Amino acid sequence: MQTPWKSLQQDAATHGAWCAELDGADAVIKLAGRSVNCRYNPGNRRQIMQSCVVTSRLVGEAVAAARRPPRVWPQASTATIYAHRFDEAGGIIGGGEADLPDSWRFSLDVAQAWERELDNASVAGTPKVKVRSAMVMSLQRGGVFDALLSLVRVGLGGKAGDGRQYISWIHSTDFVQAVCWLIDQDKIDDVINIASPNPLPNAEFIRHQRAAWGIPFGLPATGWMLEVGAFVMRSETELILKSRRVVHGILAERGFRFQFP
Repeated sequence: MQTPWKSLQQDAATHGAWCAELDGADAVIKLAGRSVNCRYNPGNRRQIMQSCVVTSRLVGEAVAAARRPPRVWPQASTATIYAHRFDEAGGIIGGGEADLPDSWRFSLDVAQAWERELDNASVAGTPKVKVRSAMVMSLQRGGVFDALLSLVRVGLGGKAGDGRQYISWIHSTDFVQAVCWLIDQDKIDDVINIASPNPLPNAEFIRHQRAAWGIPFGLPATGWMLEVGAFVMRSETELILKSRRVVHGILAERGFRFQFP
């Protein structure tokens, strides 16, 4: 007999009926957070920060109050917390770069505040796992892959900037499987990078997209062109210009197998 499932709707800013569902649960997986695919104006910055920090605090309080707390708490974080680097940056937290654009520094502030809330949660007996995810690639409309492919389709799928910046990515199927896998693991109370073993420079990544779509050429975009494009698309250039070369340390050590490496 299959275990029944249900969904509850909540405002994610207060405690409610959802808290009772944590009692006796195998795991609580906290993924809530406002999309960062927007302009970083004051209102959006406030929403992004609160959506990460407040919801994490609420989950921590609910776990602490549970009579039978969940066995593990995987908490979404982001690979954006790592430094802007062209070599491997899997263990180097960003922020030391003196010339970081303001929008990049904001993303780093969000990532650190997000994880700090997890660190501060007092949930004895429930291991807390920081899930630092690379960009999740899926066919869902509005996602990263869809945004990049839309440029390819209209002939703008050339390198962005100098094209050297690394895209760390994970297929959506592998992301789901990795989260399920870590729930089944024992003694993970740490940071885990969920990322493909093959991060690619922007120029190479977009070239593969062009080849898959059957388009031989794409116009490159300089820095100022990207700024204009990001403004028109109501987004930020950080999403395409920051170099994230992140690898999957614990996944590799414990034998996780990618379907789409």
